[in-house]
Amino acid sequence: MRSPTSTCILALIASLLLSLVSAAAVDAQHKLNTVEESLQEPKVKAPEGDGPQAGATNSEAISSSNSKFNGMEVPPMKELTGEGLQTEIKNGYWFIKHYSPYCGHCKDIAPTWQTLYEFYYTMKPVPGKKGATDKDSMNSFTRYYDFHFASLDCVAYGDACKTHDINAYPTFSVYKDGLFVNIFTAAKNMENLSKFVEDILESIRPGSRPTNLKLPEPGASSVETTDSELPARAKDAAAAATSDVAETDSTKPPSKVKGKPKVKKPTGPANPVGTSIDLDAEAFQKLVTNTQDSWFVKFYAPWCHHCQALAPSWLQMAKELQGKLNIGEVNCDANPRLCKDVRVKAYPTIHFFRGGERVEYDGLRGLGDLVSYAKKALDVGSGVQQVDKASFEKMEETEEVIFIYFYDHATTSEDFEALERLTLSLIGHAKLVKTNDPAMSDRFKISTWPRLLVSRDGHSTLYEALAPKDMRDYRQVLTWMQRVWLPIVPELTASNSRDIMRGKYVVLGILSRDRADEFLLDKREIKNAALDWMEKQTQKFELERQELRDAKQLRLEEAEDRNDERAKRAAKSIHIDIRQEDTKQVGFAWVDGVFWERWIRTTYGINVKEGERVIINDEDNRRYWDTTISGASITPSRTSILETIPKVIASPPKISSKSTTGVLQRMFFACTGLLTSHPYLSAIMLLVGVTGSWLFGKGRLNGIVGRRRGISLSGGGFLGLDEKSLGNVGNGKAD
Repeated sequence: MRSPTSTCILALIASLLLSLVSAAAVDAQHKLNTVEESLQEPKVKAPEGDGPQAGATNSEAISSSNSKFNGMEVPPMKELTGEGLQTEIKNGYWFIKHYSPYCGHCKDIAPTWQTLYEFYYTMKPVPGKKGATDKDSMNSFTRYYDFHFASLDCVAYGDACKTHDINAYPTFSVYKDGLFVNIFTAAKNMENLSKFVEDILESIRPGSRPTNLKLPEPGASSVETTDSELPARAKDAAAAATSDVAETDSTKPPSKVKGKPKVKKPTGPANPVGTSIDLDAEAFQKLVTNTQDSWFVKFYAPWCHHCQALAPSWLQMAKELQGKLNIGEVNCDANPRLCKDVRVKAYPTIHFFRGGERVEYDGLRGLGDLVSYAKKALDVGSGVQQVDKASFEKMEETEEVIFIYFYDHATTSEDFEALERLTLSLIGHAKLVKTNDPAMSDRFKISTWPRLLVSRDGHSTLYEALAPKDMRDYRQVLTWMQRVWLPIVPELTASNSRDIMRGKYVVLGILSRDRADEFLLDKREIKNAALDWMEKQTQKFELERQELRDAKQLRLEEAEDRNDERAKRAAKSIHIDIRQEDTKQVGFAWVDGVFWERWIRTTYGINVKEGERVIINDEDNRRYWDTTISGASITPSRTSILETIPKVIASPPKISSKSTTGVLQRMFFACTGLLTSHPYLSAIMLLVGVTGSWLFGKGRLNGIVGRRRGISLSGGGFLGLDEKSLGNVGNGKAD
């Protein structure tokens, strides 16, 4: 017989085995159920648009990822990747959710985010308008506003999120043409997100948004919408923007419908009456935003003194441009929302508009300046001018700076669209032309297309980027143009002084038109000096870059000789990114010493009546040089200028500089410079100064109080004199 102890042990072992078998069975059943559920179609749509379904290998699986809202098919939200982020968001507005799949807050907001996307995606700019409902229709939210929703997984693409300074999840950011615009900071709910989107949409197309929207609940698949939600002016504007191309859009393949909606072409003569039209939000939307007409518009406030001073010149300009250019004005007191959407921050603000694009006028406000700018702005209406060698040479006689775009038969429409975007920004600065003339390519030694160069007084400079995507990068190209759109030796005026003087050493010739022969000779000498200096700097730059390339190649060959794979990878990873603009450049200019006599005398202590002079100015540090290394004055001579420049730009300079400011101004600029460059040190010094002043003041106050209380006759106190206390004298007794 078995003992009770052994029986208990056997029973315990059997119980354990039975538990293990049961657990295994339950686990197997759970896995089986999970597999069966995964093979069935999903019953609830995914609230998060985090990419295509895993394992979707047929058309049924792909179509099941779509959702429906208000009866309209909605494709999955765009899921961005780190590698293609900048490429995908380079055009239009993008509202992006940066998230982590493991973040609880991200999961909580996912239904709201998905419903917000579906709600706006299915919204029609013209309620009740029949026609196509896909994203490429003119009557679609995405096409009309060029506004997109997307998500970015910051766990999978951490580098991309780090590049955009994403430090918390979820983060909602807006980008325009690949550049950051704004970040959503309010409480994360449907109402606040929608309000944030509405503000952006209204800024894109002022006057097009409804005053009240009925928002869906998170996770809902529909919401009631009525035509009355959209203001009448918005319906008219949206209808005008879509009516001209509604029929053609329905016949075009969706893949070929790109870019912004087409707008109405000019239907009549510009400015037929010769006056400035008062524009409110409705008129602005109808006449300016949704047409191809060119408009010169002033945003003002009636109480602004500068606006009042500008008014007569503005009206006279409108008369002179009758039949040529539309002139308008917006009262920002009466139309605050419109001015806010146009981002008016000061009065008066002047913009030139064409086809939904705009550029701000920042020149002088005299009648001649306004008319001159307006006439140059009219040239952009006909697009980029086509030239051949003969017409270009004729243009060189009147234009100091010309940008030339070389193209061939393989240049795409996308390339030309990117080129057209540059025209507005060049108004008043330089001409932009295009050519496919072989004679022009031979003259400028162009062998690859498309290429862009600038010709300044016959001296050409190539835009170094060669890749097609770089040639189409509007902001990158415009940045380069802004660096080279001044003539080689421009005249210094009030309107261009900032562009000329800031950020570089400037060789400034102080000349006098009264002595015509000397004036022309001196200008020629300064220009020759500028060309020689530019050529030397280009050669120096090419030599430095070649030395870096040779050093990289030498390291690579040494690593190959040693068969050192690690050293080879390190050598290959060396990126040579040296640019001429990385160092402080030297510019050249001249100024009319007679017209600016007072400014020249008070700033540089020079009287042009005593003869032409040259100074080298460093505006950033408020200093200048007016003598050579020998102590003689710098003259408008190529030799004198080229010998002095290297001595000035040396670190430290080999010639003593003079200051363009007084003692008090230098102290002020020194303090502001310290605050800017060393904020923490400045804060500590300020704190020490305040504390010291407080202690000093407290000590002074205690001394004054002590002296005033030195003799006290109240309440039998002590007689506090310099000698010892005499004791309590209030009762007439003393020891």
